[in-house]
Amino acid sequence: MIRFDHLGVAVADLEAALAAYTAGLGLAVHGVEEVPSDGVRVAMLPLADGRIELLEPTSPAGPVGRFLADRGPGLHHVALAVPDLNAALEQARRAGLRLIDETPRPGAGGRRVAFIHPRSLGGVLIELCQA
Repeated sequence: MIRFDHLGVAVADLEAALAAYTAGLGLAVHGVEEVPSDGVRVAMLPLADGRIELLEPTSPAGPVGRFLADRGPGLHHVALAVPDLNAALEQARRAGLRLIDETPRPGAGGRRVAFIHPRSLGGVLIELCQA
């Protein structure tokens, strides 16, 4: 069964965003880590059902750096947890969806991830993830 996992939010300043989300909304931080392959520092803020993932670029050339330059801060992606990432990618491929990642790669929190291009899903960047 596919379930909601998290919302990815692009931010220019992770510390400032964390202050707003923790002090302003009362959310707790459940770890900060760097994902060098994506050029980001991420902070996870758990919710009752899912998480908010704040993404700060460590490089302007990375995907989140380019996103911020083009669109400014805001919702970057919606992540869905799948039981079998390889099978989910194959299903998406057979359905004609445009994949950004043809094969899974390492993501935050030790998960395997792959992205589906927003042009395939009504302008929404979808991350598929598997623990």
